[in-house]
Amino acid sequence: MTTQLKINRKPVEITWEPLPAGFRLEDEPVENTGQPLIAGALRESLEIAQRIQPQMLIATNFGLCATVNGELVIKAPDWLYVPSVKEQLSARNSYTPNLEGDLPLLVMEFLSETEGGEYSVKPTYPPGKWFFYEQILQVPIYVIFEPQAGLLELYRLQNGKYELEQPDENGRHWLPEIDLYLGTWKGTKTDRNGYWLRWWHQSAAILPWAVEQIEAERQRAEQESQRAEQESQRADREREEKEKLIAYLRAKGLDPNDLT
Repeated sequence: MTTQLKINRKPVEITWEPLPAGFRLEDEPVENTGQPLIAGALRESLEIAQRIQPQMLIATNFGLCATVNGELVIKAPDWLYVPSVKEQLSARNSYTPNLEGDLPLLVMEFLSETEGGEYSVKPTYPPGKWFFYEQILQVPIYVIFEPQAGLLELYRLQNGKYELEQPDENGRHWLPEIDLYLGTWKGTKTDRNGYWLRWWHQSAAILPWAVEQIEAERQRAEQESQRAEQESQRADREREEKEKLIAYLRAKGLDPNDLT
């Protein structure tokens, strides 16, 4: 499968080919321990909300492949979302769009202090990440997140170029493609305190993490137990009052059963 494009008025041939036999992807170093936690938390809340279908591909630090003018190009976004793949595999370390399924709908990059390739529009080999996502793959939504300061930039592909989208009054972005909001949230999870990317329903209810859902269930169970205890205490008081009344009537020589 071949795609012909003109980029900066120069012809570009893109082919979607399988990786050569025995090809080993280079392991990109993780910039810091927070990045995998942020990426994992995004998937976790989708799983709990039953928002992940078997045909989807959601991956972290994962190779996206394309062959550009005969040269293999691989970029590994920190988080990606593919709506549908042709074959469900138990283990993947790379994905070639069009050949193996849909183009990614969404890619995310988490900024580090040393990496600047997220903004690189370099078209020559190897191309920068921005250029690769925008011009080669033409990914509809590109998210850049700076965890230290909690800065979120969301770009949408408009007429072949990424345009920065402004968030709503809550600082969130509505993604109709997945029927969820994306925004930032500050708090603690897995011993990491700071900014996170989170999902929200259209109703503004946040998609919980497992620890939050467990805590919510614990609080509900505790409230239910308190209500049951209060009902039991109320029933005990009513029974005591009834017994006192019966004892009083009998002391007066009256049969409680004869009273209407």
